[in-house]
Amino acid sequence: MKINIPNILTIIRILLVPLFVIALIKDLFFSALLVFTIAGLSDGLDGLIARYFNQRTVLGAYLDPIADKLLIISAFVSLAVLRIIPGWLTVIVISRDVLILLGIAVFSINDITVDIKPSFVSKCTTVAQISTVIFILLNPEISGAAFIKNSLYWLSAGLSILSGFHYIYVGMNILQSASLNNQKQK
Repeated sequence: MKINIPNILTIIRILLVPLFVIALIKDLFFSALLVFTIAGLSDGLDGLIARYFNQRTVLGAYLDPIADKLLIISAFVSLAVLRIIPGWLTVIVISRDVLILLGIAVFSINDITVDIKPSFVSKCTTVAQISTVIFILLNPEISGAAFIKNSLYWLSAGLSILSGFHYIYVGMNILQSASLNNQKQK
């Protein structure tokens, strides 16, 4: 197991999650925004360093998406518990992530090796979810911004659902291909 700068940045991002949640619980939205921003920047930086300096590791391939999911899920759950964003949106966001994790578990159980790369719609989903959190953290009580908030909610929900269906489609194709390959080998 190799620890390098990208992996250290990812571990720092994971360690920032509790700090982020504590700031939200204490109504320190600017502090929460600052922590969320630092975590987001570390995500971009670790990926850049890993690619540019060829420091990709198996550990990083697992830790990076875990760190991302922890941050997003923590943000949505905390904001929903505080009744700042609607609970239905949090359920949709989490359901998509649980679906992805279940798919990976099914692949692992069936000894199917998959190169996990986020799709375009998945990247758009992440941008929408992060934009929603950032907008809310800027000021959860922004008056006159109901249209923007609702637009971000529906955009995040719609893209999360679309991305979830896309992953189901891709996953089913992978399972079908693996099944056909197993039948040919017998």
